[in-house]
Amino acid sequence: MAELWVGNVEADTTDDEIREFFCRYGFPSFDTIKRVEGTGERPAVVLGFDAVESHVLRALQSRVHNIFWKGRTLVVQVVPARDET
Repeated sequence: MAELWVGNVEADTTDDEIREFFCRYGFPSFDTIKRVEGTGERPAVVLGFDAVESHVLRALQSRVHNIFWKGRTLVVQVVPARDET
């Protein structure tokens, strides 16, 4: 499983809008989405991809990192693998 952190997402953006945006740029459809409010100024989402490796997301990351969408510049990073043992 690989995860993608997407920061500075407009708070009222729906899951479907996020899915459509990322698929438009060649990403596979994500399996999970977790909203991260933080301080409220720059909400984020963490997208989970069950059948995708991190290196695949890294190859696609540059397509959307620093792109202007819905009045905000997105910050997109691949979440490092976690050892949950």
